[in-house]
Amino acid sequence: MIYGIGTDICDIRRIRASLARHGDRFAQKILSDAELATWKERGARWPDRGVSYLATRFSAKEAFSKAIGLGMRMPMTWRDCEIAKAASGKPEIVLHGALKGWFESRQLTAHVTVTDETDYAASFCVVEKNTL
Repeated sequence: MIYGIGTDICDIRRIRASLARHGDRFAQKILSDAELATWKERGARWPDRGVSYLATRFSAKEAFSKAIGLGMRMPMTWRDCEIAKAASGKPEIVLHGALKGWFESRQLTAHVTVTDETDYAASFCVVEKNTL
C-alpha cells in the first residue's frame, strides 16, 4: 500500500551558487559521511559532476521527506537520509539514527529515482507501507 509520494526538482545553478557562497559547509550540511566522500572524489576529478551529484542528493532527500510526510522536521534530517547506490547502480535510500528507527517502526519501504540535466536535478520517491 502506498504511504506517500514525493517529487522534487532542483536548479543546479542554485546549488553551485550555494557552494560558492558557503563552501564545503553547504555540502557537509546536506550529505552523509559516505556521500561527502563520493562528492569530494567526483568534484576533484570533474567539478561539474560534483555539483550535479550534490544537487541530485539534495533533490532526492527533499522528495523522500515529502513522501514520508514530514518535510524537513525531526526525525528527518539531511545527514540521516543517505542516497546510496546498489551494486546494479540503482539509487537506494539508507537511513541512519532516529530517522531509521522512525521509518522501520512504521514498516515502510522506499523507492527513489534521480536524474539530472545541464541545469536541473529531479527526483521521485514512493514510500510503501508493508502490509504482510
